[in-house]
Amino acid sequence: MKITRAGSQPSVRAPADYFTGTVRQDPLFAAEAPARVASSMVTFEPGARTAWHTHPLGQRLFVVSGLGRVQREGGPVEEIRPGDVVSFAPGEKHWHGASPTTAMSHIAIHEVLDGKTADWMEHVTDAEYGA
Repeated sequence: MKITRAGSQPSVRAPADYFTGTVRQDPLFAAEAPARVASSMVTFEPGARTAWHTHPLGQRLFVVSGLGRVQREGGPVEEIRPGDVVSFAPGEKHWHGASPTTAMSHIAIHEVLDGKTADWMEHVTDAEYGA
């Protein structure tokens, strides 16, 4: 058994290369071989969002608080709320973040394949975000 105490892992500001706005990542657990699953709590300030990206083995988001937005390539921008679970298929291009006026936190769960969890692409434009 392993207990990771709340506050024992430092928060990290998400890198501007992959995020727009202020985003904080709080690690929950890393993938420890032979397991591949990793998770973090991600908090987006109003208007903040990820860049477009994919996950080699997919991703699940569990919305904990606030009001968010999510979009898969070719689909509409959709609102997400506390209790919602969003599932992305492996290789599905998407982005997610807060609404323009309300922060949003979600737990991100994804698997590690060959040392990585995501393939990052271009930033989401203001026009795409506001669609």
